Amino acid sequence: MRSKLLLAGMLVCMIAIGMMSQVLATDTLLATDFMLESWGKIIDYFDYARAYATLHGLPPVPANYHANVYMTYVNNTDLQMLYAGLSNITFNNESYFTIPMQTFMLHYKTENHSRDVLMASNFLMLMAFNDTDQSLYPDSPDVNDNLWSSFSMGFNFQSAFPNASFPSLSSETSIIPLTHSPDKLQWSWGMKYTNLTAIWWRTFISPTNHTYQSWPMALTTYDELTFTYNLTMSPDTHTATLTENHVIGRIRDIWHFWGWFIVPLYNHYNSTGCYRYDHQISNETVYDFIQNNQIKMSIVDFQTLVMYDHDTYSVAADGQNATDNDNMVSNSSITTYADDGEKIFDASFGSKETYKLYNYTADPAEATFDTYNATARTAKISGFANNTDLFAFHMDFMKFLPLLVVNMHPLLYLKAKESITNMTRANYLYLIAYPNYSGYRVEHDPTFTAYVSYTAIPEFPSNAILPLMMVFTIITVLYIKRKELGRTKK
Repeated sequence: MRSKLLLAGMLVCMIAIGMMSQVLATDTLLATDFMLESWGKIIDYFDYARAYATLHGLPPVPANYHANVYMTYVNNTDLQMLYAGLSNITFNNESYFTIPMQTFMLHYKTENHSRDVLMASNFLMLMAFNDTDQSLYPDSPDVNDNLWSSFSMGFNFQSAFPNASFPSLSSETSIIPLTHSPDKLQWSWGMKYTNLTAIWWRTFISPTNHTYQSWPMALTTYDELTFTYNLTMSPDTHTATLTENHVIGRIRDIWHFWGWFIVPLYNHYNSTGCYRYDHQISNETVYDFIQNNQIKMSIVDFQTLVMYDHDTYSVAADGQNATDNDNMVSNSSITTYADDGEKIFDASFGSKETYKLYNYTADPAEATFDTYNATARTAKISGFANNTDLFAFHMDFMKFLPLLVVNMHPLLYLKAKESITNMTRANYLYLIAYPNYSGYRVEHDPTFTAYVSYTAIPEFPSNAILPLMMVFTIITVLYIKRKELGRTKK
C-alpha cells in the first residue's frame, strides 16, 4: 500500500510542478524556473501531490505524508544540470526514515554535431560484501560473493524487538548550497546525511536468484554519507567535467542478528566491544568484527545517455561492451558514443584510482589517512534491476524525475521517460569497491566528462513551455488510466 501511495505521490507532484504557480511546500518549483541561470530548492513532493489531488478531485493524500527533496539547477545556455537528492520520507505519524537517493542529469549538445544529449546518473545504494572462494572478481562484489544491501526500507524494529533500544531509521540531513566561481564556470553543491541508520539485507544478484532475505542481517549506524559535486565547464576544450565525491563515514555501531529463540538474538558491536542485551561479552569492537569477517564496502550506480534522434552505446577502454557486461575498469574509463561514432561522454575511474581510508582505531581524530586502490567494474544489470521489492522506493522515486526534462528539453522527454531512470535500460551499471575497509571513513571521487559544443543553444520560447507541459501531462494521465482500465478488464 505504501509503495502504491508513494508511486502515486511521485507522479502527481511532478505533474503539479509544471502546472501550478503556487503550492504549500518548503519551496515552490515553477516551469519558468528553468529559464533562470541557477537555483537551489527544497521541495516536498507530497505537498504537490496533495495540491494536485485537491485541484482535480482525486482521493486526498494524507496530510502527514512528506517526502523532502533537495534540487539544484545550473543553466549556462550551453549546458543544463539538474540534481535531486532525497532527504527523508514520512508516513502517518511515524518518525521519518531516510533513504539516500541521488540523481543528476546533464543536458547538452554534442561537440562535433551539436546534437542533444541527456545523461542521467543514479546512486542506488551502498553494498557490503565478502569475497568467497568462488569469487569471480576478487575485491569486487559479484554473484558468487556474500552481499548485503545497505539502506533503510522503513522497517520497524521496535515492534520486533520491544525490549531493545535501537536508533530510529532517520538521520540528520543537511544541504551543501549551490555556489559558483566569479566566472560561473565552476559550480559546487551536495548533500550530507549524518548519523545515518541503515539496514543490511542479505542480497542475491544472480540471474536465477535476484532477491533478498526479508529479515535483516544487521542494523548499522554511519557517521555520515556525503555527496559533493563539482561541475567545471571549459569552453576552450569543449568539455564539462563533473566530479562526484563520496564520503562514507565510519561505522559506529552494528547490531548483528545471529539467531532466533522466541525472541531475536543479536550482538551489539561498537568501538569499545561487543554487547548482548547491554552486557559486555567480549572486547571485539565493531572494527574487529568487520575485519574478522573480511567485510568490504562498495557503491552501486547506474548511468544512461539518450539522444533525440540517435541511439547510444558504451564501451570500456579495452573495447569491450560495457552494457550489461562484467568489465574491470579500475584504472581506465567507459566511453559513450552516438550510433554513428561521435564521442559524447566519459566516465573516468583511472583519474582517481585511489581512495583515502581514515583508521579511527589508530587515529580517533581522523586527521590522517592511508591510500589504497579502489576497484571499479561494470556489472550485469538484471540481478539488480529484478530486485523489485528491494528497490521499490528507489524506482518509485526516480522513475518520475524525467517529467522535469519537459522543462529542460521538451522533445527529449518522450525518449527520456522510458529510459534515463529505468535500470534495465541503463547504458551501464557500475560498482566501485573499497577492499581495505574495516568500517572506517572512506573518501573517493570518480570523474565524468561531457563533450559539449559550446555554441549558442536557441532558448525554447517561455510562452510555449506551459502548454507543452500540459500536453505531456494529459498524455501521461491518459496512459496511466489506460493501463488501469486494462488491468480492470483482466
